[in-house]
Amino acid sequence: MTSELISKSACEIVDRLRAETLDPHRLLDALEERIAAVEPSVNALPTLAFERARAHADAMLKRPVSERGLLAGIPVAIKDLTEVEGVRTTHGSRIFENNISARSDIMVTHLETEGALIYAKTATPEFGAGANTFNDVFGATLNPWNISRSAAGSSGGSAVALATGMAWLAQGSDLGGSLRNPASFCGIVGLRPSPGRVAADPGLLVDDILSVEGPMARTVEDVGLFLDAMSGEDTANPISLPRDGTSYRAAAQSRALPARIAFSADLGITPVDPEVADICRAAAYRFAELGVDVVDAHPDLSGAHETFQTLRAVSFATGHASKLKTHRDLLKPEVIWNIEKGLALTVGDVAKAEARRAGIITRALAFFDDYDLLLTPATIVAPFPVENRYVTECAGKTFETYIDWLAIAYAITLTTAPALSLPCGFTREGLPVGLQIVARPRGEARLLAAAAALEHHLDLGTVDPIDPRSGN
Repeated sequence: MTSELISKSACEIVDRLRAETLDPHRLLDALEERIAAVEPSVNALPTLAFERARAHADAMLKRPVSERGLLAGIPVAIKDLTEVEGVRTTHGSRIFENNISARSDIMVTHLETEGALIYAKTATPEFGAGANTFNDVFGATLNPWNISRSAAGSSGGSAVALATGMAWLAQGSDLGGSLRNPASFCGIVGLRPSPGRVAADPGLLVDDILSVEGPMARTVEDVGLFLDAMSGEDTANPISLPRDGTSYRAAAQSRALPARIAFSADLGITPVDPEVADICRAAAYRFAELGVDVVDAHPDLSGAHETFQTLRAVSFATGHASKLKTHRDLLKPEVIWNIEKGLALTVGDVAKAEARRAGIITRALAFFDDYDLLLTPATIVAPFPVENRYVTECAGKTFETYIDWLAIAYAITLTTAPALSLPCGFTREGLPVGLQIVARPRGEARLLAAAAALEHHLDLGTVDPIDPRSGN
């Protein structure tokens, strides 16, 4: 029964829960069995909360089905950066190694209201810094397609849990690709929504539009279902958007096609591994077989590197400067560098970055007047050896910092556009490659519809979870 349940889509599971042909406790039992079999090989779920999940299931089952929310009792995994009341939340840091959350994040509260059963926390690098999921509390998370490779990050634990059938739905967060990169590396679907689409605790940067929370799953329709449950406003988050009646699951089911799309292998700003570029180009041009006009083009994203580096440094200084004073010895070098870079900025530096960001947004909006979607590689390389802290070189170009290799994702972050990583093929080594699909800001419905159409056309079978595989 376990193998039968874990191989089903989240939408199938929720439909059965609503029909009362499936009990949430059977799902929790199936996950517990699957985790026992798989987790030791990949290290994706460092903290489990099955007792809490079962108590919530018991309370939910006392209510009629109509009052069990959009998720109706499906188990959901939450990233270890996000607070869940009564559950260990470490942020991947030794500073918080023994922290038990006193309250839940706004997003978690919304999900539980919609019937999510929180049963596990997923691995993340320290404070989400860096696109390789390892930390000094729990160690490294391994890519199930080849356990010698990185799962990327910072939502690496979520992506691995999904790929291996230890989750049907898992939450991620994304600033510079933290949700899209692991989705690409692990062969699952991850959506970075428009800022404000998902309400969450705002932190010290209350009007932050760089970092967002988003849904991850094995299919586009499952991501749509999860976004339906995640979306909505909360007065505690001043940029959060109200629900407007859109069903993102229905949008994915429609598979409505765009009229004209653009593909760019590099956005004019970054090197890309030739094999990755070729796989993504071939997948993007499969849209032409569906009658869609596909051309090579991209918006003018000049200034993206300097802009993102500055604004990211501001966020690190704002959120973590106090830790530098009290726990410097417990912070990894990349976090220290990012905090110190932020503290060294002048008002003039920040003003220039904000002006450049405004220009990038304006030019991106003009681009989407001519194209329905923009397609690019989600990452510029295939999964790399897990012992490498980050990518230092690609296609003959050496990178200066630990985040330079993420430009193809963080440039899109600056536009405020929603972006999805869709499995689109495999390298000669059998490693997954993700295609980044980008829509006009707040255009999640159009994005999900088109992504579902291409997913169906490519038919890669990534809904089926895999057992971890060795490099051999």
